[in-house]
Amino acid sequence: MASNGKKKKKRIIIFSVLGVAVIALILIVFLGSKKETILSVQIEEVGRRTITQVVTATGKIQPEVQVKIAPEVSGEIVRLPVQEGQTVKKGDLLLKIRPDFYAAQRDQASAGLLSAEATLLRTEAEFERMEQLYKKGLVSQSEFDALQADHEAAKASVARAEATLNQAAEDLRKTTVVSPMDGTVSQLNSEEGERITGAAFQGTHVMTIADLSRMEARVEVSENDVVLVSPGDTARISVDAFPDKPVNGVVYEIANTAMTTGLGTQEEVTNFEVKIRVVDKDVFLRPGMSMTADIETETKEEILAVPIQSVTTRMPKQEVEESEEDGQSGVVLASDQGSGSRNEKKPSEVVFVVDDGVAKAVSVKRGISNDSHVEIVEGVEEGMKVVSGSYKAINRELEDGAKVRVKEPKEKKKEAAGGEGARS
Repeated sequence: MASNGKKKKKRIIIFSVLGVAVIALILIVFLGSKKETILSVQIEEVGRRTITQVVTATGKIQPEVQVKIAPEVSGEIVRLPVQEGQTVKKGDLLLKIRPDFYAAQRDQASAGLLSAEATLLRTEAEFERMEQLYKKGLVSQSEFDALQADHEAAKASVARAEATLNQAAEDLRKTTVVSPMDGTVSQLNSEEGERITGAAFQGTHVMTIADLSRMEARVEVSENDVVLVSPGDTARISVDAFPDKPVNGVVYEIANTAMTTGLGTQEEVTNFEVKIRVVDKDVFLRPGMSMTADIETETKEEILAVPIQSVTTRMPKQEVEESEEDGQSGVVLASDQGSGSRNEKKPSEVVFVVDDGVAKAVSVKRGISNDSHVEIVEGVEEGMKVVSGSYKAINRELEDGAKVRVKEPKEKKKEAAGGEGARS
């Protein structure tokens, strides 16, 4: 009996201890859930600075002026006295096409003209005699009209033969191709002995003559950024072949028509070609070099600015007011008031201003920006402390009224540690 009593007493003690432990655990969880989270953030004071807005685009270096040489007559190249990279002057011989066929055509046209002129002389003499007889009434009207028609036909034949001769002479002249400008043979696609096709509008592209003293950068700018670019904007050009030697340029032409790739697909891209005249002449640029241009579209001095990562978006809070009937608070939407039309809420841009350990969401209006800072036109004042990090805190965790703890960036901590070490 005594042993049974001891066992019961022992069980009671164990269950009592377990009960106390469970209650303590529940209290810890409950109190812990009530504890407010304090976020660690970095801050930066709103200050004045100079901001230059930049549009970055990639493209190729090309000559401002270049001419594609494509002969208008076909045949074999019998002379090609130039090489790629050679400098030429206006009027210098570029290539010679075998002229035999065109010389024969010219001679044939010349003979045709002589024949037509002889016929005209004969009909002209006959017409003059017939005209005298007609005036005396010795020939009929029909005979006179017939001879007059023959005379006019002979005149037309002479004119046609002259045109044929001129065309044949012009074709013969086109077998010799000379440079239309001073420049450099930047591209040579044919060789001596090769047969080429000539056409008035699209013959064989034999070579390209370019003025390498006047170079430009041709870049493709997106449709969203091209509205920021204007003729006269300064550009800093970085050529891949000369990474340590930036080149200055000026925007001088913006395309009016877009270039669209991937039309009708998810990869559809719409760009506009912008031409930038290279100002620096101390760098030897070659056509086709890859480059990147930073176009400075606008500069503002002494403007209020915050770190670019400080600006984020939040949905506006719903307005809450106390119900008159039951004294309970309720959500009041814009659609519940007035005409009852539905107003869709849109996210607004905000920064989080820290005051006495509390982050407050402040709506702002942005201006221009660069890689690190953005102009704030409305919403903040100089000297305010805005949250500048971390990215996760700004874009996901922070809400209006959240409690925060300011921590110093690692760079500042290292500087402070270095200063203390120097003093010791």
